[in-house]
Amino acid sequence: MATPVLICDDSNMARKQCARSLPDGWPVDISFATNGEEGVEAIKEGKAELLLLDLNMPVMDGYEVLEAIRAQDLETMVVVISGDIQPEARSRVKQLGAIDFIKKPVDKEKLTGMLLDYGIIDAELMKAANTEADEPAKAAEPKSEVTAAPRQAVTEDTTITELDPQLRDCLQELSNVAMGQAGDMLARLLKVFVELPIPNVNLIEVSELCMAFASVEDFDETSGVCQGFIGSGISGEALLILNDSSFGDMAALLNYKGQLDDSAELEVLMDISNILVGAYLKGLAEQLDLHFSRGAPVVLGQHCDVTQLLQTKNQAWSRTLAIELSYAIEDYPIKCDLLLFFTEDSIPHLAHHASYLLDD
Repeated sequence: MATPVLICDDSNMARKQCARSLPDGWPVDISFATNGEEGVEAIKEGKAELLLLDLNMPVMDGYEVLEAIRAQDLETMVVVISGDIQPEARSRVKQLGAIDFIKKPVDKEKLTGMLLDYGIIDAELMKAANTEADEPAKAAEPKSEVTAAPRQAVTEDTTITELDPQLRDCLQELSNVAMGQAGDMLARLLKVFVELPIPNVNLIEVSELCMAFASVEDFDETSGVCQGFIGSGISGEALLILNDSSFGDMAALLNYKGQLDDSAELEVLMDISNILVGAYLKGLAEQLDLHFSRGAPVVLGQHCDVTQLLQTKNQAWSRTLAIELSYAIEDYPIKCDLLLFFTEDSIPHLAHHASYLLDD
């Protein structure tokens, strides 16, 4: 009898990747949910003997799903699969009832091993099922003329005029994993819990930057630092914006001593930028199988509004692929925004690399 398995994740790419990572030969009835609210309803309908749950989702996130499962006494075994790899995130989901935690992207062997360890799948039955499945597959191989070629709908010569929804979903999921690695580094350094957002990915006109990122203008005064990056035909700039009211708490968490003057605030800004920009770009590059070189950070301004910071980015290119990430620290009035701007001529190259991860 097939086991009902529910995969709850807002990313189509992540859902497919998770489904492909289930053990070969395991009889399952797979259902999908795109947010936590859909996931809870699917559990009530009996579609989730096993729930593979993301944390970062709209409508209802993974923590809220776990709370709902406990409050409503819903029957399901939950494995959290997330890009948020902070030790505190792992601890919290287990306290809320998850049996285990696996980081994104899913490692098939680790998932299979975990399912075996918890007795969710039976080793002998799986071995027998795989043996039966392998025989006809081997016999059919010589007759097959179809090869599993990577998806290459976008070439490096393609002009990107709008962002394909499938590509946006892919870049958002890649950013989610990279953002989680950066958040983990910051959390370990500051000994705090970093609240991670859902990445915002858009193709916009450079002239519209100020309007596009109006959401980060909640603060009266901000300070910003910019750092360029380049690699494999892809180039761009990372901009870190920290509201000025955050400097006192951030400096205390970093154990800075002495008067917090402009020079000390700049040092704090540079330190946070190096952590978040460096970890994010490293995580993104690893997933795309490329390497980014970073330039020296440049101060865009101190004690000014976001509009002034963005206006300094008067680039020769007219369109940019922009990725917006907002980090907040639990129990502290600290919030910083990391904005990634990819040059217009980089977009086809980035799309080409990302296309190998997409599945028709």
